[in-house]
Amino acid sequence: MKKILIVISRYNNTEPLMNSTIKVIKKKRIKWSIIKVNGAFEIPVVIARNLKKFDAFVALGIILKGKTPNFDFISQAITNGLMNLSISSKKPIGNGILTCLSRKQAEKRKLKGAEAIKAVLDVLSH
Repeated sequence: MKKILIVISRYNNTEPLMNSTIKVIKKKRIKWSIIKVNGAFEIPVVIARNLKKFDAFVALGIILKGKTPNFDFISQAITNGLMNLSISSKKPIGNGILTCLSRKQAEKRKLKGAEAIKAVLDVLSH
């Protein structure tokens, strides 16, 4: 039986992302666990620490653009980290980390967690 780890940031009301992911995963015969971290920046290292324990991963978080370039640096670092981990481990990592310009935009994209887990499930099936 496949095992998937969902790593989710506590920051910026990520509950809707998590709920959309869990709704999809509960319909499958898959074991899954959740680890909550403070912010999205911590997600890649938590996945790296758990690479041997799980078959796939889903990263969930919301990064909101502020008035500094930090948004761009953080978003790119996380994306690169997740991609590097996925390629080097040959394990799928669904990127459900939203990069939004506003809270309203994030709210409209709350089902992206479901899309991330569906992408992971698709890769696992090949």
